[in-house]
Amino acid sequence: MRSQEEQRQQKISQESLRQREAVKPSGYAGAPSSSSAQVAPSSREANNDLLGRMLGGDNLRLAYKRVVQNGGTPGVDSVTVAKLQAYLKTHWETVKTELLAGTYRPMPVRRVEIPKSGGGMRLLGIPTVMDRLLQQALLQVMNPNFDADF
Repeated sequence: MRSQEEQRQQKISQESLRQREAVKPSGYAGAPSSSSAQVAPSSREANNDLLGRMLGGDNLRLAYKRVVQNGGTPGVDSVTVAKLQAYLKTHWETVKTELLAGTYRPMPVRRVEIPKSGGGMRLLGIPTVMDRLLQQALLQVMNPNFDADF
């Protein structure tokens, strides 16, 4: 009996893997130059507004409340939801400064395998509690914009 991975790979015909043809472009379809790909001032203002709303006190309090309610396990930094408030007291100003400067980088996710009901394993990525807080804060600001469209 074949594993699910072997079955998935079987879907790709062996012949298609052997056939290699070069693609010859017939021209360029007006791809933007690097100079035109820069962010327009109005986009920068919109991004700053989005970031300002994300970092607003009411929004962050609601995001914090939801992250605490959801619970979950710690990420690679081992900070638990129970320790989030203390962590924020010592690290929030640095995180906020990095967010506003555009230099904030999320931590790597912690990889965990959990068993599937039908056998096999599912790989999960668990973000740090701080990154979950920031994701939730951004979701709360962006979701109303997209919910109206869908």
